[in-house]
Amino acid sequence: MKFLDVITGYVDHIVYRNADNGYTVLNLINSEMEITCVGIFSAVSEGENIEVTGEYVDHPTYGKQFKADHYEQKEPTDELSIERYLGSGAIKGVGAALAARIVRRFKADTFRIIEEEPERLAEIKGISERKAMEISDQVAEKRDLRQAMIFLQQYGISLGLAVKIYQTYGQQIYGIIKENPYKLADDVDGVGFRIADEIAARVGIRTDSDFRVRSGILYALLQASVDGHTYLPEAELTRRASDLLGVDGALIEKHYMDLAIERKLVLKEKDGQMQIYAASYYYVENNCAVLLKNLDMQYDVADKEIQDRVRRIEKQTGMTLDEKQMDAVKEAVRSGLLVITGGPGTGKTTTINTIIKYFELEGMDIFLAAPTGRAAKRMSEMTGYEARTIHRMLEISGGAEGNAGFERNENNPLETDVIIIDEMSMVDINLIHSLLKAIVPGTRLILVGDVNQLPSVGAGCVLKDIIDSECFHVVKLTKIFRQASQSDIIVNAHKINRGEEVVLDNKSMDFFFLKRYDADVIISVVIQLIRQKLPKFVDATPYDIQVLTPMRKGLLGVERLNRILQEYLNPPDKSKVEHEYGDGLFREGDKVMQTKNNYQIEWEVQSKYGFAIEKGMGIFNGDMGIVKKINTYAETVTVEFDEGRIVEYPFKMLEELELAYAITIHKSQGSEYPAVVIPLLSGPRMLMNRNLLYTAVTRARKCVTLVGNEKTFYEMVENITEQKRYSGLRDRILEQAEETAGI
Repeated sequence: MKFLDVITGYVDHIVYRNADNGYTVLNLINSEMEITCVGIFSAVSEGENIEVTGEYVDHPTYGKQFKADHYEQKEPTDELSIERYLGSGAIKGVGAALAARIVRRFKADTFRIIEEEPERLAEIKGISERKAMEISDQVAEKRDLRQAMIFLQQYGISLGLAVKIYQTYGQQIYGIIKENPYKLADDVDGVGFRIADEIAARVGIRTDSDFRVRSGILYALLQASVDGHTYLPEAELTRRASDLLGVDGALIEKHYMDLAIERKLVLKEKDGQMQIYAASYYYVENNCAVLLKNLDMQYDVADKEIQDRVRRIEKQTGMTLDEKQMDAVKEAVRSGLLVITGGPGTGKTTTINTIIKYFELEGMDIFLAAPTGRAAKRMSEMTGYEARTIHRMLEISGGAEGNAGFERNENNPLETDVIIIDEMSMVDINLIHSLLKAIVPGTRLILVGDVNQLPSVGAGCVLKDIIDSECFHVVKLTKIFRQASQSDIIVNAHKINRGEEVVLDNKSMDFFFLKRYDADVIISVVIQLIRQKLPKFVDATPYDIQVLTPMRKGLLGVERLNRILQEYLNPPDKSKVEHEYGDGLFREGDKVMQTKNNYQIEWEVQSKYGFAIEKGMGIFNGDMGIVKKINTYAETVTVEFDEGRIVEYPFKMLEELELAYAITIHKSQGSEYPAVVIPLLSGPRMLMNRNLLYTAVTRARKCVTLVGNEKTFYEMVENITEQKRYSGLRDRILEQAEETAGI
């Protein structure tokens, strides 16, 4: 057992503090010496007395330090300590000189006077009665905060979270924790059901309490949205909530109506089955349906006028449109809302370029956007026009997960005539809602995507629901053009999508299948491909080549593959700093991915001299980057993402990052890589389907190499079952159409 040291003293100076995680470097002075302390000191101010428990360590750069395990704040008792505390700046408006006068007058009784007889402070020159009350209030507030920190920490709440909770509730915190800690999950960002449930268990709240069951129901719906659902059928929700809470289903069902009356749930009956929504998702879907209908205006433009202009564009560009592409241009000119869908090689880019040139000739302003930085960059390359992420187009301004704040909205709409969105299969219900709110009716909206790809990572089936509603103009491009037909990637992708046989004879120039039947042998082949074979073949670096796998777990899952690939593609080196986190570690030079939308994180683009030349907010689920620097002193990891965006992550936020040498096929949506390597052996039937395989193959620009069991490949082509995703946008659109028809 390791014994820890205890030191006490007052905080003379805070050298460094990370506001996000509370990590602090401070100088502590006691009767014997000055000591540099490092650790989490979220609520400590200069001048305060603290008792710190920890151990002495030797930092390679900064020498001897005291590394804190935990600490307690102590009331200053002697006159010198009281004077130091009051004059430290901890109490606004009290400097060193005034602190000395106060303590000279009231001596060791100073704190009692401030708390019980604050009006007596006005006896001192320079303190009015009003200022006396302000000083008293601040001292009381600091004392209250300290007591709240101690109270909350006994329930296992971290200091950083404790400060947030206290800022939300103040002195009400004691009653809330003892009566209904589940309220924290509703009100405090960072406190979910799990934390609230742990607190409740410590407080002694019964497992079948109404507060717990209601919070558990809402949490089960929140978890469902993480799986892509905007609602759950009643039986499914009851099962999930029952498993989560460990209580009988009947106890859960009796709360549905009460939660609906409180407007936390929306219950919709369809075909004799009850659909249960978290209220926010229902209203988002419903509002999207209204906004889509409002954009769907018709413009009367003669066929001949459109055809004449298209012929001029064809002459200028050397492009020739087929019948379906011409239909798409006509609908774009005549419709306020249009969907263009088609697989790879079907001429979506030619169609978009013609539409852009058509509207340019009309003198219209055009915005191009896509859901991810990679997709936007590809859109720019293919059209020759600037494309942005949807988030940047809407001018993100921070906000919580799933509730991004955008400068562009119904009160400050986008100022343009035409908006074209690519990779629409990736757009979830929250993002389309934010986009639609920022578009004024009369602005044309053109949605482009491949409906056969996997649905969005976030909740909803937006593109599919809009198409399936049959309420808007949709043009489906199906013809594979000659140039595209020379690529086996494209030809085989369409064969997979149609369920046709794909020949795996390796006579292709861009589509290969290496038959291997052992997981470790497959991994060995993958490493050889990335390090030696593919970089020259596709003229790219090993980091540009992406391993795509169906699963997270298992012998060929993301987690195992990343640990192994890291050792071969970015091996340990004395010059590379690394930091252990969870079961693995991050190393300078690692390829990493952001795993959730973070609308509040700041990024900057730097000049070659290290000066910030552009700043912004938001890094999103699926964004990929390289670890540039790990600072063990400041406890930060610096990552450079696409477009040179540099982000500094405190160690406590590393849960938002994971290694990305291998990623799931789902996370690859909207991205394109020079080459992809797909290990295939076996997996759950529900996951190993045609939809997944099609998406993986279409991520490659120059080369696809599958390594594994060909039997698994053919089974995936045959398997048309997809994981059921519960979303109701189609129904909301049809309801709006019925309302309009009934007017």
